[in-house]
Amino acid sequence: MTAFAPAVRRLIVATLVNTLGNGLYAAIGALYLTRVAGLSVGEVGIGLTIAGVIGLITSTPMGVIADRLGPNRAYVGFLLLQALTMSSLTLVHSFAGYVAVAAVTAIADSGQRGAKGALIAGLSPSDQRVRTRAVLRVTTNIGMGIGLALAGIVLALDQRDLYIGALLVNGLTYCVTAALVRFGLPIVEKVPAATGPSGLTALRDRPFLAFVVLDGVLSMHNAMAQLAIPLWVVTATDAPRWLISVLLVVNAVAVVLLQIRTARGTETLTGAARAGRRAGLLLALACGVLAVTDVTSGAVTVALLVVVALVHVLGEMLQSASGWGVSFELAPPGAQGQYQGAYAMGHQLGDLVAPLLLTTIAVSWGWPGWLITAVLFLGAGSFIPMVVRRARHETASVVAERVEDCRGVHS
Repeated sequence: MTAFAPAVRRLIVATLVNTLGNGLYAAIGALYLTRVAGLSVGEVGIGLTIAGVIGLITSTPMGVIADRLGPNRAYVGFLLLQALTMSSLTLVHSFAGYVAVAAVTAIADSGQRGAKGALIAGLSPSDQRVRTRAVLRVTTNIGMGIGLALAGIVLALDQRDLYIGALLVNGLTYCVTAALVRFGLPIVEKVPAATGPSGLTALRDRPFLAFVVLDGVLSMHNAMAQLAIPLWVVTATDAPRWLISVLLVVNAVAVVLLQIRTARGTETLTGAARAGRRAGLLLALACGVLAVTDVTSGAVTVALLVVVALVHVLGEMLQSASGWGVSFELAPPGAQGQYQGAYAMGHQLGDLVAPLLLTTIAVSWGWPGWLITAVLFLGAGSFIPMVVRRARHETASVVAERVEDCRGVHS
């Protein structure tokens, strides 16, 4: 961390605190809702789907708020709102109450993502933004890991009061994070509506939205690692079930050790686009190897699944770095918040469709399904350089027009 500016180091500490609480909730949240709050598994799933759709719809508007209020103020506000909703979960005992809390949480989460992206853009030099994102992702994995480990204690003791206490601790981490941002970071100036880009700029930027969709397809690797591969290991291979944990550990450790190095060269649009293409190729390759495990057995299957984990995580890291580089570089001045919000829409869309798509096609159809999924990843990655070139060309045209307009005014 010594290579980063003091403000970025403080943001890293804030991220560690925040994600520690996130890891704690990730492990105990579903059990709390079903065993303590009294919801059914189906109600939890429907609530999460509704929240996901709301988060997708509000992502860009919340990013505009970050630009208008200033990233610091918006980030703090959304963090405090998440603290409130997390604490409110302890009072939820009905499906309607859960949906209401989940919906507000989704809005706050969308807002803090856009605000944090704009804050990173404002605190880091342009050639350091992707690197800052990379180290924050490493920090996120470490914080989540600590939180998951602490959650193990709660799960082992399995007491109602401990579940409630864990939710309140997560809410407290949002408050601490907000305090670290409010009192520890320099102010990134807001962009008044009169001088900044329109609040609909990102949603009218068709090449950028095309990239968002393609990046969203690649981001299905999250559900692939956490859902599709574990289900495949259990239902379609003779590999031992404990191998699922090994594959997830390989993923987490690789991100901690290699994400910063993998992100090198993606600070430019050309490098970021190239990384997106490589990500699609690697994810497709992982799917191809998974297809082979449909007919292998024993040690061969185990070895191939480890190869899948390694190839998959390399594609995952390249996809992340590609998205950071493109979203930062294509955002016009004064619109980092809304562009970061629009960029997050791709991941939200991927998170919505990936579970159904991957379980229906890849897992259920066997090796043909994995080959179809491979084509999907390969196609998305292949189109990214083309879309980015078009976006860069249109951005250059807009800048040229503005220069001409300024010359006309001064003449």
